[in-house]
Amino acid sequence: MSEAIKSADKKVYRVEGFSCANCAGKFEKNVKNIAGVQDAKVNFGASKITVFGEPTIEELEKAGAFENLKVIPEKPRRQAPQQVLQDVKVVPDVYRVEGFSCANCAGKFERNVKDLPGIHDAKVNFGASKISVFGETTVEDLEKAGAFENLKVTPEKTRRQAQKNDTQNITMDPNVYRVEGFSCASCAGKFEKNVKELPGVQDAKVNFGASKITVFGEPTIEELEKAGAFENLKVIPEKTVGQAVQGSKVEEEVRKVPFYKKHSTLLYASLLIVFGYLSMFVNGEENLITSLLFVASIVIGGYSLFKVGFQNLLHLDFDMKTLMTVAIIGAAIIGEWAEGAIVVILFAISEALERFSMDRARQSIRSLMDIAPKEALVRRNGQEIMVHVDDIMVGDIMIVKPGQKIAMDGEVVSGNSSVNQAAITGESVPVAKAIDDEVFAGTINEEGLLEVKVTKLVEDTTISKIIHLVEEAQGERAPAQAFVDKFARYYTPIIMVIAALVAIVPPLFFNGDWGTWVYQGLAVLVVGCPCALVISTPISIVSAIGNAAKKGVLVKGGIYLEEMGALKAIAFDKTGTLTKGIPAVTDYKVLNQDSNEKEILSIITALEYRSQHPLASAIMKKAEEENISYSEIVVDDFSSITGKGIMGSVYGTTYYIGSPKLFKDLSITNYDQNLEQLVISLQNQGKTAMVFGTEKEVLAIIAVADEVRESSKDVIQKLHQLGIKKTIMLTGDNKGTAKAIGSEVGVSEIQAELMPQDKLNYIKQLRSEYGNVAMVGDGVNDAPALAASTVGIAMGGAGTDTAIETADVALMADDLSKLPFAVKLSRKTLNIIKANITFAIGIKLIALLLVIPGWLTLWIAILSDMGATILVALNSLRLMRVKE
Repeated sequence: MSEAIKSADKKVYRVEGFSCANCAGKFEKNVKNIAGVQDAKVNFGASKITVFGEPTIEELEKAGAFENLKVIPEKPRRQAPQQVLQDVKVVPDVYRVEGFSCANCAGKFERNVKDLPGIHDAKVNFGASKISVFGETTVEDLEKAGAFENLKVTPEKTRRQAQKNDTQNITMDPNVYRVEGFSCASCAGKFEKNVKELPGVQDAKVNFGASKITVFGEPTIEELEKAGAFENLKVIPEKTVGQAVQGSKVEEEVRKVPFYKKHSTLLYASLLIVFGYLSMFVNGEENLITSLLFVASIVIGGYSLFKVGFQNLLHLDFDMKTLMTVAIIGAAIIGEWAEGAIVVILFAISEALERFSMDRARQSIRSLMDIAPKEALVRRNGQEIMVHVDDIMVGDIMIVKPGQKIAMDGEVVSGNSSVNQAAITGESVPVAKAIDDEVFAGTINEEGLLEVKVTKLVEDTTISKIIHLVEEAQGERAPAQAFVDKFARYYTPIIMVIAALVAIVPPLFFNGDWGTWVYQGLAVLVVGCPCALVISTPISIVSAIGNAAKKGVLVKGGIYLEEMGALKAIAFDKTGTLTKGIPAVTDYKVLNQDSNEKEILSIITALEYRSQHPLASAIMKKAEEENISYSEIVVDDFSSITGKGIMGSVYGTTYYIGSPKLFKDLSITNYDQNLEQLVISLQNQGKTAMVFGTEKEVLAIIAVADEVRESSKDVIQKLHQLGIKKTIMLTGDNKGTAKAIGSEVGVSEIQAELMPQDKLNYIKQLRSEYGNVAMVGDGVNDAPALAASTVGIAMGGAGTDTAIETADVALMADDLSKLPFAVKLSRKTLNIIKANITFAIGIKLIALLLVIPGWLTLWIAILSDMGATILVALNSLRLMRVKE
């Protein structure tokens, strides 16, 4: 970026209304053309634009007028607590919503909530069955906004809300204190009793397991410690529960409803239809009892449908329930009671199946939530007690027995074991864990007893972040979904118009029979119901993202899932991506056969131990593997030779170790042509050659290299088989090393000696040539290139916050082998979405063509609509079974 642009004012704006990536690109181009704007960059996934300059909101919205975009300034985070944009709450209230039957209903609920008084904004996450509300409202108001589908709204409680529910008779907010010194439960009870007797204290409750006391009142620390003086308790204020970190959840109790109760209305209506047909068989179609049985079935089975449909008709809001209501009213008017009842029942069955499909897809999140246990065995004050994860603090020591799940992220402080990390990283083989190794909540301790020091609170654990990001990702609309939602908005009124024309035009202008053509018009309404079209994308996205998360691939939105399926080229960082990122000694050659190899290696290691060179660790590791002692060797006059190596005196002899250039400069006699060829040969193999010797002679050659991952070659091969046209390795290393490693792994092209800016420019060049390009890196030093690519993929997401936050996709295990699976899943998702949309529209077109010869009936219409819905849902659920 030029200095002129850097000096310009940088401002970030939220943009509402993008329907596709092309529109985002057009908006970016228009903004760049605004007078006074030096540069602009749209982040389509985050619905934001970064502008270098001083345009007005009016100018920005004018640049987006082609799609009626709304632009809102985004305040820097540090300003949020003091000044909130347009008085909108910085942190929304989040509610669980039960009862969504389709994406259209979710959209309607979102619009209704936005219209509530006191609400500034609202966003429904259909995949996670949640709504985030910016403003002040009540659960009653929210359920009223969702009354058209009898939605049930439950607050996602914070700790403060949970505490208040437990103490409904006390109105003030509690103060929470940590208590150190409890020796037993009875002492804790005595302390609680003493605190309750303090002046100004309304109530108090000790949590012995968490070593906490919650106090309703305003006592001083001195008063509390005096109440605990019998055991010399120490009291430390904790953040009040009201200040607790947002997002801490109270465990939800999901009450299972028996099948017959859950679908009782549908069962009763179906039973009435059966009786209706029995009566028709016995008494005839025109019999009053027969008609009443069908009418009763329509009323009971279609009550909730009619309730919404009539409201929509009054407000001229046309959706699929409006279509069905009009169709059933029409069937009643022309006396087709039996077919009207069948339409009601089949539509209800279709909706139930749709709900079931979405619930199955959402189960991918629920299964993630069940991964980590809710309690852990913690050692406090010499006692081992079970503590709820909400009450476990950083620094606590967890005791994890063989076969148990680990409840919190932490570091091993005692014990050795192997841990099954498949739930987090997707790794199929358990990973060995020893002291100082990191472990994650939700993983399983397979063998030995581990003592783990907790390093993160429950809301900050890796699994918590994964769950949060998966839910957010499932709520992000993919481009295909945005297209479907926009299409459905215009499609439904058009179907209403077509149905009206089918019913009216033939009788008016071609002397057709009114009864026949009104019936045909009603059938058009039913067949035009967009159920299958509307669910074609969301079930696919939710299923795919949930499946990916279980396999250790975290995809942060439907847009990235789609874009991965369209990749043409993939660029790889070398260090830590194609290679392990950990240097290792590959060659060690002592030139004088009479010399003691172990003695020379011990001197080399003693020198390197005192250096700060990145390759020193590889030599020290080599010595430890060979059981060579070096710590007792005394090194005198140690110094670093800038850019060449190091030197030091051992047992009175001065030794040097460093680059070949160092020994050329020393003019050592035995540094001859053969030695030079050996060094060049090692360098051509991608190794860093170091020479060891004295002022008189070279004693040894040692080579160090960053080892290539075992999976890298196989991964590159699989990507080429999947049709990726080009794979490129980008590195800052020298060309010799880059060529050796690139050839070994089999990439199409090698770019070496690159600075971060060079990587960025090369990614831009690839995008102009191939369109969709991915960059795979570690999420930190490759951040510019990751941001410039179509899809940024970070390695080693487990425990690496930067990787999870920076990239569009994170491979949760430090394992490239997940990449071909991610590409395969993305392509399958794209294909299934396209197939769903094509099938949903195609089946309706075929059914509509039956109008021409007059063959379309309500039976055919509802069966085609329900059949399409079922097939689309089942096709989407196949994505949950895609394997590596």
